[in-house]
Amino acid sequence: MHRILAEQPPHPEKVKYYLELRNPEFETKMREVLLIYQEVAQNQNGRMIPATITVSVAVKPSLQALANTAPDLPPVPSKHSGLGRNPEYKRLGTCSILAALDLRNGHMTARVERWHHSREFVALLKDLDAYYPAGSIIRLILDNHSAHISKETQAFLASRPNRFQYVLTPKHGSWLNIVETLFGKIARTFLRHIRVQSWEELQSRILQGIVEINAAPVVHWWKKFNTLTTV
Repeated sequence: MHRILAEQPPHPEKVKYYLELRNPEFETKMREVLLIYQEVAQNQNGRMIPATITVSVAVKPSLQALANTAPDLPPVPSKHSGLGRNPEYKRLGTCSILAALDLRNGHMTARVERWHHSREFVALLKDLDAYYPAGSIIRLILDNHSAHISKETQAFLASRPNRFQYVLTPKHGSWLNIVETLFGKIARTFLRHIRVQSWEELQSRILQGIVEINAAPVVHWWKKFNTLTTV
């Protein structure tokens, strides 16, 4: 039976998922975001700090702090070439990385928190407010998470009139947010196979990784603007 099914073009035993487009404003909002990326790219060579600073904002949630229950074993040439690790581990809680990536110079403003509620998001906004020159507009590209539009967040934004400008990505459009590419890089580098002795150690090591990113920042680009011609 397996051989017969394998020889046929349709495979009813396999399931391939797709996402139904239910947001009629998806293409309009996508175009708005891509035009901003194009604008930033075209102004990249300017030396002056722009009047509007564009940052890509997102949260990487539920990162687990895991501790070993037995010591790791170093590589042994005659036995195994890689690190030896006992499969059992101890959970020490989770954390979230709240990050804002400057699209002009690659600088990352970030916090590592136990939660990502309105209070934590407002703290990130305060960090951005303190970091960038007074008088400039901080344009945020971000999704529709409840913390971004809550009453507590709106109250803070109202206390800083004309300081922050929202550009919301469409629903199911998190892949349009450039900071997600940086999260992917973090997951593949200093977060890969990480083990810690405490939640605080995980927080400290993530923050140290962010310091190293900012020591040699990389500008992240959206390279395929031909999408704009189809919407």
